[in-house]
Amino acid sequence: MKLSELKPGNRAKIVRLKSSDFLKRRLMDMGLVPGEVVYVEKVAPLGDPIEIVVKNYHLSLRKNEAEIIEIEEVK
Repeated sequence: MKLSELKPGNRAKIVRLKSSDFLKRRLMDMGLVPGEVVYVEKVAPLGDPIEIVVKNYHLSLRKNEAEIIEIEEVK
């Protein structure tokens, strides 16, 4: 499942980032590393951007950035 598909109010654990370029490095520098749990706070009406909480701070991601992050939902 991709982070862009997760609904607001749900939590998920990051499995991997499916990119091997600058974007992957930038996201990892912001705390989006495999094993980290993220929480989707809200999604804009048109689906872009997505606001998540990771490591106790809020982060807004574009939909194309969230699509490279593979997750597994946590109950």
